[in-house]
Amino acid sequence: MRRILIAEDDRRLASLMKDYLEANDFEVDIEENGDRVAEALEAFAPDILVLDVMLPGKDGLTICRESRPNFTGPILILTARNDDADQILGLEFGADDYVIKPVEPRVLLARIKALLRRCEKSSDGAKPKDITLGTLSIHQASRSVNLADEPVHVSSHEFDLLALLASKAGLVISREDLFQALCGRAYDGLDRTIDVRISQLRKKLGDNLDNPRRIKTIWGKGYLFVRDAWV
Repeated sequence: MRRILIAEDDRRLASLMKDYLEANDFEVDIEENGDRVAEALEAFAPDILVLDVMLPGKDGLTICRESRPNFTGPILILTARNDDADQILGLEFGADDYVIKPVEPRVLLARIKALLRRCEKSSDGAKPKDITLGTLSIHQASRSVNLADEPVHVSSHEFDLLALLASKAGLVISREDLFQALCGRAYDGLDRTIDVRISQLRKKLGDNLDNPRRIKTIWGKGYLFVRDAWV
């Protein structure tokens, strides 16, 4: 039985989520105070963390940033409706996805299942080929990246996006196709997940943010990973 830790101080909402997820064969624990989430992660050892942004004690974004180096499971943040700042910061701090409050239980369940499927796919024993383009090396087994013989520290989702783009170097890939491949659901036209992670990759790979030459935006079509830009 998969375990879910819900960090949420709204008791009614937390109870509703817990009841619904338990009815769908998950084991669920709730933590109301942000200062105790790290302890709960260690004690309960969940497969996934559902994390509200606004918590007493440490806020959810701080918890996300501090937990990410040690917690290898997915982090799904709960954020206020249309709060782009929380959504973008959450992704930058290591969250894997977000759900906008008020939470629709069926949507929450679908997002959790998609994240867990992605984790299973990443660890199913398959051995995709490493990718080398000039000074860029992407090592699939260790899920590590090197540029000019220096390690590049990327999140799990950033690695998946980079590997997908690099495997199709020279081809334009639409945002819709990237979103479907990485998030496991159709793109709704509003989600900023891919854009945020492209921006993060550009920073980490030393691309020019104002005029990128390594990962280019092809307006109206998608993104192009430039094969010859890694000399």
